[in-house]
Amino acid sequence: MASSLARLGAALPRARPRAAARVMPPGRWDAAALGASRRAALNVGRCQVHSDVKVAPTSDLKDEDNSSKNWRIKMLYDGDCPLCMREVNMLRERNKSYGAIKFVDISSKYYSPDDNQGLDYETAMGRIHAILSDGTIVTDVEAFRRLYEEVGLGWVYAVTKYEPVATMANAVYGVWAKYRMQITGRPPLEEIMASRKATGECKDDKVCKM
Repeated sequence: MASSLARLGAALPRARPRAAARVMPPGRWDAAALGASRRAALNVGRCQVHSDVKVAPTSDLKDEDNSSKNWRIKMLYDGDCPLCMREVNMLRERNKSYGAIKFVDISSKYYSPDDNQGLDYETAMGRIHAILSDGTIVTDVEAFRRLYEEVGLGWVYAVTKYEPVATMANAVYGVWAKYRMQITGRPPLEEIMASRKATGECKDDKVCKM
């Protein structure tokens, strides 16, 4: 019996001994872990770079595509004015919750005076204009007050409803409107009008379309 078991055991394939697990010295383990963490951080950084890339808006996109259909007030703004655009963008963001303002860029090639109570480019460039849903045109500080009221910020201009603050506020705005082109580093309106007319963007000295 013992000899039979011995012969059976010899006939069976012998299992190979397992290789001992490789244990890295502490110094090498720390270096490997550090390398892995650096690679992971690099990958995250690459993803972050791609996620932070902002796509510039298409300049040919009509404002009507981004404005409320049931607007209560229409804001005519100069899309080429960098300081003006800060305020416009703030109002756009607020308007997402209210849908009360329709934004119209007077510098856009889609701008039409016929769709905006006959306000041509030169007139609209002279000062801020807003148009109520009933067709009423408001200008200067009143235009700002009406716009801010529609997006829950009426308190900002509330005091301008009363005299003598109203007169003072309009006087200050008048100075800004007069020198706006110079302050923002742009050529005078006359030069812009002449340039547009030369390139066929203006039908005449008054009715100017981009």
